[in-house]
Amino acid sequence: MEAEPETEEEPRFSPGETIHDVATVRGMYQNWFLDYASYVILERAVPAIEDGLKPVQRRILHAMKEMDDGRLNKVANIIGQTMQYHPHGDASIGDAIVNLGQKDLLIDHQGNWGDVRTGDSAAAARYIEARLSKFALDVVFNPDTTEWQLSYDGRKREPTTLPVKFPLLLAQGVEGIAVGLSTKIMPHNFRELCEASIEVLRGHDVQLFPDFSTGGLCDVSNYNSGLRGSKIRLRATIEKVDKTLLIIRDIPYGTTTTALMESIVKASEANKIKIKKVVDNTAANVEIQVQLPTGVSPDLTMDALYAFTDCEISISPNTCVIIDEKPRFVGVEDVLRQSTKATVRLLERELEIRQEELWEKWHNASLEKIFIENRIYRKIEECETWEEILETIEKGLKKFVRLATDKAKADDQRIVLRRPISEEDLTRLTEIRIKRISKYDGFKADEYLQRLEEELAEVADHLANLTRYAINYFKGLLKKYGAGRERKTQLRTFDVVTAQKVAVANQKLYVNYADGFVGYGLKKDEHAVTICDCSDLDDIIAIRRDGTFTVSKIAEKTFVGKDILHVGVYNKNDDRLVYNMVYLDGASGISFAKRFLVSGITRDKVYDLTKGTKGTKTLYLTANPNSESEIVSIQLSDKAPARVKQFDFDFAELAIKGKGSMGNIVTKHPIKKITQKTVGDSTLGGREVFFDSVVARLNHTNHGRYLGTFDTDETILVIYKDGSYELNAPDLSKHFDLANIVLLRKLEPETVLSVVYMEGETKIHYVKRFKIETSTLDKRFTFISETKGSKLLAVTANPEPLVEVTIQKDKKADKEKEQITLHEFIDVKGWKAMGNKLNYFKIHTLTLLTDEGPEPQRREVAKRRPAVPKPGEAGAEAPTARPEPAGPVDVTAEEVARAQELLKRPKAQLGLF
Repeated sequence: MEAEPETEEEPRFSPGETIHDVATVRGMYQNWFLDYASYVILERAVPAIEDGLKPVQRRILHAMKEMDDGRLNKVANIIGQTMQYHPHGDASIGDAIVNLGQKDLLIDHQGNWGDVRTGDSAAAARYIEARLSKFALDVVFNPDTTEWQLSYDGRKREPTTLPVKFPLLLAQGVEGIAVGLSTKIMPHNFRELCEASIEVLRGHDVQLFPDFSTGGLCDVSNYNSGLRGSKIRLRATIEKVDKTLLIIRDIPYGTTTTALMESIVKASEANKIKIKKVVDNTAANVEIQVQLPTGVSPDLTMDALYAFTDCEISISPNTCVIIDEKPRFVGVEDVLRQSTKATVRLLERELEIRQEELWEKWHNASLEKIFIENRIYRKIEECETWEEILETIEKGLKKFVRLATDKAKADDQRIVLRRPISEEDLTRLTEIRIKRISKYDGFKADEYLQRLEEELAEVADHLANLTRYAINYFKGLLKKYGAGRERKTQLRTFDVVTAQKVAVANQKLYVNYADGFVGYGLKKDEHAVTICDCSDLDDIIAIRRDGTFTVSKIAEKTFVGKDILHVGVYNKNDDRLVYNMVYLDGASGISFAKRFLVSGITRDKVYDLTKGTKGTKTLYLTANPNSESEIVSIQLSDKAPARVKQFDFDFAELAIKGKGSMGNIVTKHPIKKITQKTVGDSTLGGREVFFDSVVARLNHTNHGRYLGTFDTDETILVIYKDGSYELNAPDLSKHFDLANIVLLRKLEPETVLSVVYMEGETKIHYVKRFKIETSTLDKRFTFISETKGSKLLAVTANPEPLVEVTIQKDKKADKEKEQITLHEFIDVKGWKAMGNKLNYFKIHTLTLLTDEGPEPQRREVAKRRPAVPKPGEAGAEAPTARPEPAGPVDVTAEEVARAQELLKRPKAQLGLF
């Protein structure tokens, strides 16, 4: 083959010059890449709003409809049938079929189709079978309302979109990655979608939330209709069996039991959680056992599982669909509204088609009735040509019919036709067999016409009241296919689990005071001292004798400076840890005392707690976890000119300020020694505790029911349905089993419990009243009879409890109601006492008429800690006056005596100058 002649002179290039064919690359990008991107978006990755299907899914369903004969078909055959429409490999089609089948909505299947919970894949396509479900046949297909197009090779017809009369896109969910964009639509509950569509038709606003086949818990606080930027948090359902066993019952959507177990093992190997063993017993239901070693808190482990493993994951939905041949980002409620409107249009079109079919049947039946009953067929016996036969029949029919547009007389009995008689009508009449004419039954013909007219009237009514018809349609779907499709995912509001709070204390914190090193790798250092347990996620605060401190990330060995006075774990959110400090100012020689919080810090930055002058040193320092005050004994130097060389100083007299405050003057004289005399109470008072029933946790952030103000030794009383009680410290990490709790409240010294229970063996009802006499925490004590069948019927802490019982004195007597005041029925006895019999007659029902007891009232306590002054403001570098109380304060005689005693002290001891 000869080469083509060159039309242009070959370009010349100098040696070493780089050749760039820029035009070719630009052309490829503009002409090919954009076409490819559009193809991927429209034809592969993103679903259409009309039917909620990707092209491969639509073609699979169309192929299955063509093959449908009511029997199961091999998936391999379905793949082959689909390849007539889908120009891609069999592997992608097979994966799409399995994905559709696992959603358990459109496809009935048989064989091993895999398990989304465990991650097991389906068997080969030649071993598994499938067919369209009844729901799919009812909702997805209708050839009369389908828009068709040619397949890729022009040999077949395929649907442009299927006429789906249901929000299928939201029911199944979808995920796809295209060029430059992606879509991620969460699945929603079948029943809720039907109910929401009904509400849309009624003109009401709706709100939709995801529902996953794997169950579990879901926080939809930031769902935001599934738009870009939204986020949902998913959690596994974890059951606390006992102190050493946790069982995971459900897993988050998008993960598997295998991946979940691997994440737990990985967290355990990284010493983030402490577990003994993980066992997967998943069969029909998910069951992953997490066995804990002795001494490990199951409540803290539950939080750690959420913080460090796949027991909690987050998903960012992104609802992107094809609308008018373009990708659009819309909310799921908008998708539902558009789908509902499309369903209404399809229902209207189906009704119109059905109406036309009925009118055609009525037209043909009416002409046939006239043709036979009026013996028109006899008039064509003498006709010689086909045209003459048709003309004779038409003349015979016109005597008995008229069009709706024709004028009619008052006594006109002719049948009204909606359209003129056509040649096809006449031909159809000539094809009626003699046998059928001879057996013609006019009565049955009239009945048939009447049924057609009734159905026509019904269809006309549906068209006139289309909204009502659509509502009934969705109600029908709900009734026919909604059984067993209840919500599986529980909607909850999760509290944020901070990793530092739940990290296992897997390390020991050591400090070498002499050399100035801290860390968890100093175990073999002969000068190292153990401080506390810690985790490798903690921050460490180190305060030095010169009054400076730093906060740094924990490491094996970190130099923080010599002359270390205090080392501890730092928690930036702890507003109860208060430091009491006395320091000597190097410039003036004056000793100052201060109480301060450490907040708002930057890691590895050096902060100064003093005035920062040369020669400054810390004389006394303590860290108090619950803002405890203290009284210290201060001994002055023997050379001090002061007359009183030893006196007490009470830190409770100081306000709690920021780390940069100067403090109050203690003395101008040199101090020889400071020793702690007594530890005082928390100067911030007890901490208010609330119980949030949504998350079944305690909190200090005003969420849920107010339980009261808790001081150091106060506890929470929990009473369970099995007739036992338990005392708990107000621990924020504890999970409460709400399903088995009947009463949860603060235990007050005067609390009296009134109980009604049935003894299991004799079936006799007893009443008892008692106070809590035990003090052991986290241990259950049974206060009713322990015989089998014993049952707690009512319990209350109300001081005047009232119950209503329904009794029957004998078998023939009528039932009677009686009210009993329990505090008058029996005195307070020990918690182990059996109690008094409630009634000698048979008791049918018992109702508690009073609540559990008076709710605690929140006390507005005057805050003793004023706001921390900012640098440069008045009071920032000088002693501040004590804050005024927020309102009237009752002063006791003890407080008056205390004030008088303080006024007798020298001014230097009081820090008044």
